[in-house]
Amino acid sequence: MIYPIVVYGDPILKKRAQNIEKDEIDLPTLVEDMFETMYNAHGVGLAAPQIGKGLRIFVVDGQPMDDAEEDEDDMKGFKKVFVNPEILQEEGDEWSFEEGCLSIPGIREEVFRNEVIKIRYYDEHWNEQEEVYNGIKARIIQHEYDHIEGILFTDHLSAFKKRLLKSKLSNISKGNVSADYRISVPVKR
Repeated sequence: MIYPIVVYGDPILKKRAQNIEKDEIDLPTLVEDMFETMYNAHGVGLAAPQIGKGLRIFVVDGQPMDDAEEDEDDMKGFKKVFVNPEILQEEGDEWSFEEGCLSIPGIREEVFRNEVIKIRYYDEHWNEQEEVYNGIKARIIQHEYDHIEGILFTDHLSAFKKRLLKSKLSNISKGNVSADYRISVPVKR
């Protein structure tokens, strides 16, 4: 099932997601739906809050970036599910890369992140994993991890950059944005 992508302004994107208990949800179906939704929107990562679910899970598939990154590690096979993840360490130099987000269509900005992370999580079969990632893989994970912490990539921008983007972000929250995938606009309270 392809979910609409929740866009900027929806409160769920600013809330810390809840841990998932084993057998609490139909995890295989949710994982399948998340990958299908992500591929439909041409993304490389998708977190549950982006489909309106306040759960600590995200999926990634970096293969679409493989051709774009000439000097990056091979992204083939970098298709993973992260359930109840916890970043244990972030280290290395911070480096800049232009990021975008399915929940903030049409905006891309330079974001600084650490180059190496160590993360513990459960995979889709409830096997505990602890792994180290660097470069683009680490960045994709950090971006999606931020989503389950209630953080958007725009939160990493300077106050000046945020002021420059204010009207664009306001338009997104009102649904005045073009996206080649279905979106879910925040409901006015």
